[in-house]
Amino acid sequence: MNKEEKLQDIPAEIRPFLTRRRVLQAGAIGGAAAVAAACGAGGSTNDGSAPAAETVDKSETDKKVVWSNWPLYMPVDENTKAYTELDAFTAETGIAVEYLEDYNDNNEFYAKQKPLLDKGEPLGRDIVSPTDWMAALWIKNGFALELDQANIPNIANLNDAYKNPSWDPGRKFSLPWQSGFAGMGWNKAKLKAALGTDKLTSMDQFFDPKLKGQVVVLSELRDTIPLILSWQGNDPTQFGDAEFQQAIDYLQTKVDDGHIQAFTGNEYATALENGDVIAVIGWSGDLGQLGPDFSFDLPETGGSIFVDQMLIPAGAEHKANAEKLMNYFYDPAVAARVAAYVQYISPVKGAAEELMKTDPALAENPLIFPPDELLKRAYSAMTFTSEQAAKYNDAWAKLIGN
Repeated sequence: MNKEEKLQDIPAEIRPFLTRRRVLQAGAIGGAAAVAAACGAGGSTNDGSAPAAETVDKSETDKKVVWSNWPLYMPVDENTKAYTELDAFTAETGIAVEYLEDYNDNNEFYAKQKPLLDKGEPLGRDIVSPTDWMAALWIKNGFALELDQANIPNIANLNDAYKNPSWDPGRKFSLPWQSGFAGMGWNKAKLKAALGTDKLTSMDQFFDPKLKGQVVVLSELRDTIPLILSWQGNDPTQFGDAEFQQAIDYLQTKVDDGHIQAFTGNEYATALENGDVIAVIGWSGDLGQLGPDFSFDLPETGGSIFVDQMLIPAGAEHKANAEKLMNYFYDPAVAARVAAYVQYISPVKGAAEELMKTDPALAENPLIFPPDELLKRAYSAMTFTSEQAAKYNDAWAKLIGN
């Protein structure tokens, strides 16, 4: 794969699965507003002061592992409905996997589990799958167990871009599962007619007066704000109230002058297809599914990336088994099969080369295996304090009209 290529002319091979991101966004605005509540009464966190759950690892005598993950995020045999990779892991190791597709919203899942975590009681789960910003909260509050990397030798296959997030340096507590981008999407023909080019490369173009009233913006704070912050010359991974307010104030002017048509979730895809809008701040997977008449890229100044993680929660009863399962999915051949099915970004080095053997078109798809140049332009959402979460979510809700 040409490391210099950008996310233009998305291949048509992406099949229109009901994506994990679509499921997540079903309640995104309400969920975003609930962050402060999910953090505890009065929006406070315990900053690691929660009582530690008694951890008795039963892995040697109880050959099982329980994993909570998002729906539609694991290869399934369409005939038998079996989870093929989980069955293969069981056949290889003798460890049975109870796989729960019970993650529908980060805040909702965290709020349900937090009473047990606060009391130091096991969740009945050995792996949980929060998105990066929420994973940071689990770790900060002492709700994740440190990984024994000796049980995960395939961690050596972790893509360099994911190795040292600010909230978990050295990946002591987490491993990425899959990820995707928030950036700019557009209708190539309509953009050509409006701006004389069929490529968007900057937020300056996105806010060109010629696109007034023909753009929409994601209603998800953590996906949209990083694009604006970085464009304004601020660091989207470390900012304060002044920088956040600068971004909010600018977006307010674009609402007031009619440039932004709406703040939306996934419905922007239909608006693009129908020709109701020309350009969007949207998600990479959605744009990939729309076909060759549409494109996606991150601005030159950068965009956001969401990364869903694997954590072992405090009190997990099958920690070593969970680490063996993580190790299994970091085998490049296994990661390639997962990527071919879920069609999100694989964090595993060598997966593209493995997929090249069976499906070259997918292996060269930059939405699944993005070039290094693109990853360097992607930012993870900054971890908010409870006070910031309450303040920023309130300002965001006012901006988008909720």
